[in-house]
Amino acid sequence: MTNPTPSTSCDPVTLEIVKGALRSMQAEMEAVLGRTAMSAFIKEKKDFFVALFDAEGKLVLGSSLPAFGDIMTPIFKRFAPDTMQPGDLYWYNDCYGSDGAVSHSPDQVFAAPVFAEGRLSAFSQSWAHFNDIGGMRPGSLSPDATDIFQEGIIIPPIRLMRGGRWNDEALRIFLRNSRFPDQSKGDVRASVAAVRLGERRMIELFERFGRVRVLDALAQSMDETCRFVRTRLATTFKPGTYRFTELLDTDGHGNGPFRIRLKLDAMADRLVLDARETDDQARGPVNFIMNADVPKMMLGQYLLSDNPGVLTNHGALQALDEVLTRPGSLLKPNFPAPLGQRGITLIRVLTACQGLVNVATGGNGMASSAVYVIYYLRGRDPRTDDTFLLTDGIAVGYGARSFADGIDAVYLVANENYPAEFLDMEYPVRLRRYGIFRDSGGPGRWRGGCGVVRELEVLAKETMLSNRIDGVDNPPWGVNGGRAGRPGRCVLNPDTPQERVLPPLADGTIVRAGDVIRLETGGGGGWGHPFDREAELVRADVLGGFVSPESAREDYGVVLVGEECEIDETATAKLRAKRPPTKAFHRHDYHDVLT
Repeated sequence: MTNPTPSTSCDPVTLEIVKGALRSMQAEMEAVLGRTAMSAFIKEKKDFFVALFDAEGKLVLGSSLPAFGDIMTPIFKRFAPDTMQPGDLYWYNDCYGSDGAVSHSPDQVFAAPVFAEGRLSAFSQSWAHFNDIGGMRPGSLSPDATDIFQEGIIIPPIRLMRGGRWNDEALRIFLRNSRFPDQSKGDVRASVAAVRLGERRMIELFERFGRVRVLDALAQSMDETCRFVRTRLATTFKPGTYRFTELLDTDGHGNGPFRIRLKLDAMADRLVLDARETDDQARGPVNFIMNADVPKMMLGQYLLSDNPGVLTNHGALQALDEVLTRPGSLLKPNFPAPLGQRGITLIRVLTACQGLVNVATGGNGMASSAVYVIYYLRGRDPRTDDTFLLTDGIAVGYGARSFADGIDAVYLVANENYPAEFLDMEYPVRLRRYGIFRDSGGPGRWRGGCGVVRELEVLAKETMLSNRIDGVDNPPWGVNGGRAGRPGRCVLNPDTPQERVLPPLADGTIVRAGDVIRLETGGGGGWGHPFDREAELVRADVLGGFVSPESAREDYGVVLVGEECEIDETATAKLRAKRPPTKAFHRHDYHDVLT
């Protein structure tokens, strides 16, 4: 694009109007996708992402979920921009072919070019997690997988629509590989509808302000984000080298723990993230193709988190100048290593980046968060005699911050938990309990966020259960004397003689009508010494069901008496006088990771 003349450049007022319009477009696209999809994982759990890009594929605005890489480049490698036409639509889910732009096969990317004044000017895009795309087990994400072909059909970048006409034969192949083809067809149409809405809204924006002025506004917005991120980086990472090691418990095949080793070299005008010392790839499906844009966006969004007036766009990717990974490692596995449970590793990369911030700032960052929990139930619904697949992701606790408690019961960032009524109506299960997992948040001056307890009774005659939990052996760490969060677990028939604790990462467990499954999810790490937490806050946590009276006494040094949990000032002062020593922040050096 040539530099706009003063008459066509975007003034500050118009810039803010354009930014507001982009946010509105994103909200509309999300509403259309969430309300018209057929699978519960999209319409109820909101496991999708929409974004707008400029003509070069630079992110203009995206949802707050730092899990994606360079979305548009895989399309450009197959389809030159000068061959694109109005009405075209592109589609892929190829993880290895996109260098991790999508990182497990159920994630389907759809993108359409936007033309203004006869010229390619932008792209509208949606991404959504499809419930089943084939593979060895319903749901396509079995912890038993040992290669990516067991995780469903792979779609390289293709043109699904040309000039508005569907490529019906390609779609037929995809749907034939799904155990729930009608559901998948509905999700495709919902995803495409969201893309087409974004395309229309962008055209309207170009028509309102003119192509050149809008493009100038997009460029200004990216520059604004870039300047903000680089300024914050300079104050966060002083010149030097920072290291942090994070741990994954297992790959579900008897291997582990796995170490994610990050080194950040901060120079006066350059930041390089080196992950080459990360452990080798796993046999099980916890491998993660870490596209370079992922850690860039993680750090960028952290730096933008307290300034909502600055958009999350391509400028946020300027947080890092280079990202180094090693082929054959957990973060750059060799094809065809399985990737289905990469969510565990993704969150551990995120917490490792938070660890780097803590090392660089002396512990002024965020404590570690738990990894969201997922379980699957597969069987036949006795009410309809149809096969069913219940894929449920459950919230966890996030790490405490240097100024506030961690957030309780969060499923990723933009996703939601299934409502109790929805579970009971749609699936042959009865929800018996759903609430906060007391004492799961790591004790601290600021308490780690709590996970949840979800307990359900199986009503189907026989079903197969798959469960995924991490952070059992290595729970989320605390900062500056804050303690680790409590780990989660999956228990079959709790509080009965038949009680059985299942492995954290397991598939193929047979459960029958009347069996009860209890999932307890982990909490986030605490920040600061627990004895520094105001006694009234501890009392409020006890009354609210977040902390038990026993933990108040043992972890926080607060003695509560009576049904109203009144604070015994004398006993509390005496107990807190025996202050345990503050533990130093650790895991910052490769050699003391297990201390």
